[in-house]
Amino acid sequence: MKYLSLLLKGALACSVIALFTCCKPGTGQPVKNNVSFDSLTVDKLYHIDNVETNPRCSLQIKFAYPVASENKELSTKLQQQFIASFFDDAYIYMSPQEAAARYAEDYLRNFEKEGREFMNEMENHDMPQEEVEFHENYLSIGNDVVYNRNGLLSFVVNTSYYAGGAHGGHIMTNHVLDIKTGQRIQEKDIFVDKYRDELARILVDEIVKANELKDAADLETIGFFDVSEIIPNGNFYVDETGIVYTFNEYEVAAYAVGAVIVPVPYEKIRHLLLRESPLSNIAF
Repeated sequence: MKYLSLLLKGALACSVIALFTCCKPGTGQPVKNNVSFDSLTVDKLYHIDNVETNPRCSLQIKFAYPVASENKELSTKLQQQFIASFFDDAYIYMSPQEAAARYAEDYLRNFEKEGREFMNEMENHDMPQEEVEFHENYLSIGNDVVYNRNGLLSFVVNTSYYAGGAHGGHIMTNHVLDIKTGQRIQEKDIFVDKYRDELARILVDEIVKANELKDAADLETIGFFDVSEIIPNGNFYVDETGIVYTFNEYEVAAYAVGAVIVPVPYEKIRHLLLRESPLSNIAF
């Protein structure tokens, strides 16, 4: 269904003013990210034609976004990054309020189209209402700021959805922004060349350890797929202790396993990190 593309963008919003401080390793000097936040919520329940037995959908949005930082240009860049990560690139030049309103309109419009197609199909097959699986969709999106220090801003967008089938789904997308530039930090910005194979091995080792198993082969006995598929996927955030990778449902393991979250301490990957990178202050 066309509106499913909306579902891939997108837990709990922060609604506090975030002015965090910490010490730069080796100096004892405080390093502060002067970034303040605001938040908004959207909560909609919609039945086609306002009839309770017709297809329905619910939409919940809890969106925290930056409103102030060192300067206006940087504030705009940070806010655009949050909007694009939460909604979609198509909404990037809108205000947070306009983006949320337009996103809700687009979601409901697409649901209306799909819902009416479902109703028409039901009528064409002359099926009684009670014999047809109730058609219901929901979408819940929120974000959570998890680290805001040392020139780095990490946040997670959480999306829960149901669009028919045996069960719903949950997607977590991690983001790290460089406060100096307002740009997203990617693997290529922090790792040395040819890091992937070694980092993949470390990720597997950390998963094995977290599950109290003896070796990687045992992962397949608890619902993981081929361990060779566990490779760096770019879905990470950082904090003072290390890098945290997320593998979403079905990415490396069966649905029952759920999302696989892998914290990796800096001491285990320091040899793979660039000495000069946005992470230098906290990784070395």
